[in-house]
Amino acid sequence: MTNSSSPEAISFSHLGIFAMDVNRLANFYKNVLLFFQTDSGKLGTADLIFLSRDPREHHQLVLVSGRPKDLTFSLINQISFRVPDLAKLRSFYQRLDQIEEVSDLQSVTHGNAISIYFRDPEMNRVEIFMDTPWYCEQP
Repeated sequence: MTNSSSPEAISFSHLGIFAMDVNRLANFYKNVLLFFQTDSGKLGTADLIFLSRDPREHHQLVLVSGRPKDLTFSLINQISFRVPDLAKLRSFYQRLDQIEEVSDLQSVTHGNAISIYFRDPEMNRVEIFMDTPWYCEQP
């Protein structure tokens, strides 16, 4: 642990993801995970779309065009989102189970967390989880 005033103190802010179809992926995150679009623009030839669920954060995700369509492997192991309780986790599971663009929907109990995993339209693995009060060695 470091003191918050020390030069080593950092906190995670946002994640950038290269996308094959930036608009399709943005629509998925907006419609399915209820992100809102805060901004968009170009950086050179790349299209950028900024998304957030937190009104205090300009963006938590930035989607950037340019991911090769012939790439057969996603470099992202998973993108994880925390929910406060089991009711909210179940609500997301029910929503995801009805969406055609969602694939590989799974429920997993890790002991220290209860999770659902799925693939977004570009096959990035996404986790939605709730913490439990227990510590369990992983994996």
